[in-house]
Amino acid sequence: MPTSRFEPSTIKNKVKREEVARKQKKAKRQEKLQRRLAQAKAEANDPLAKKKRLAQNVPRTLDNTREYDPSILTANPHPEPGPSTLSSQEDPSSSANTQPEQEQQPQDEHAADIATDPFAAYFSGAFDPSVPPKVLITTSPKATRTTYDFCEEIVGVFPGAEFIRRKKGKGFEMGRIAGWAANRGYSHLIVVNEDMKKPNAITMVHLPEGPTAYFKLTSIELSQKISGHARATAHYPELVLNGFVTRLGHTVGRLFQTLFPPMPEFQGRQVVTLHNQRDFLFFRRHRYAFRSTEKVALQEIGPRFTLKLRYLKKGLPAVKNLGAPSKPLEFDTEENEQEQEAQALKDVEMGESALQEEAASAPQEPKQKVVPPTEDEYLWIWKPELETTRRTFFL
Repeated sequence: MPTSRFEPSTIKNKVKREEVARKQKKAKRQEKLQRRLAQAKAEANDPLAKKKRLAQNVPRTLDNTREYDPSILTANPHPEPGPSTLSSQEDPSSSANTQPEQEQQPQDEHAADIATDPFAAYFSGAFDPSVPPKVLITTSPKATRTTYDFCEEIVGVFPGAEFIRRKKGKGFEMGRIAGWAANRGYSHLIVVNEDMKKPNAITMVHLPEGPTAYFKLTSIELSQKISGHARATAHYPELVLNGFVTRLGHTVGRLFQTLFPPMPEFQGRQVVTLHNQRDFLFFRRHRYAFRSTEKVALQEIGPRFTLKLRYLKKGLPAVKNLGAPSKPLEFDTEENEQEQEAQALKDVEMGESALQEEAASAPQEPKQKVVPPTEDEYLWIWKPELETTRRTFFL
C-alpha cells in the first residue's frame, strides 16, 4: 500500500487518526532528543565546536537588527557578526541587498555632548560623593492612597529622597514647585501622576536648570506583592544601566545616575538595575545572596515597574500665566529718541575705566532665585510618525 494512505489527515477514523498523529509526534521528539544528545556529546570533547555553532546561529531579533542612524546613535548596534553579516561574507553577491555599514559617530562629538550637558557638575567631582543628592518626591493634585504607597516605595529607593504631599489650590504648579525646591538646595524633583486612582506617569526634573523628562508608568508591583522579597537597608545601592546607546539614551541614563550617590556602599549588597529594551525601561532592585564562595544568587527587594519616555524638555516645567494682563502698547517718540542719544554719548565719554570703577563700588547682588519659564522648549517628543518600522528605537 502507498505510504500516503496512512497520513493522519487522510484517515477518516478519528481514534485511529489521533493515534497515528500521536505516534508521529513522539517519534519526532525522540529523534530530536537523540540528535541533541549526540551534539552535546561531541561538543563536550571539542569546546571549539560549540563556540563556532553559537557564533553562526545568532537569532535575528528586533534588538540586534535595529535601524542604525548615525545622527542619533553613538555606537554601532551590530558589533558582533550576525546572520546577515555571515551570509554576506559567504555569498558576496548578496552584499548588495544588505544594509551598508555606517561609520560610527566621532568621539569628539560624544565627548562634547557629555562635557556640556547639565549633569557635568555631578560627574566632575564638584560635590561630596558621600552625600546623597536631595530628591523631592510629590504627587499630582488630589492623589489617592495607591499613589502614596508607591511614593513610599520610591522614597526607599533613592537614599536622599523626601516625600511632601502636594497641597490643593492654585499656586502649586509643577514649575513653581521646581523653583521652590531649587532655591532650597534640592537637586531633583519627582512628580508621580495619577489617573483613574492609579499612578500612570512620572515626571523627573533635574534642578536647577533642567532638563525635564516625562515617562509613562506601567506594570507596577510593590515589594509586599513580590514573593520572597528581601528587606531593604539604608546602604547606598549600586546602579546598573543597560542598553542606552543613543545620544538621547545617554541623557536619560545620566539623569538616572545623578539620582544616586557616586560612591555605593558595597557592604549593603544592594543593586538597582535599569534595563532598556526596545525603549522600555525595566526597573528592578535586588540584593546579592552569597550561597557559597563560588555561587551567588539575587533576591529581589522591590518595587518593580516599567517606564516609557514620552518627551524631554529643556529647563524647568513652564508656568503659563493665562490670567495675567497683557503689557500696554509702547510707542517711540522724538523725546525718547533724543534721550537715548544723549545717554549713549554720556556712556562713551565716561570710558571703560569709569564703568569698571562703578561696577567695583556697587554692592554685589544676591543670588538670583530660580524662576520657571513661561513657555516649554522640547528637546525630544515621541510621536507615532517617528516609529517608521518595528526596528526603530530612540534610546
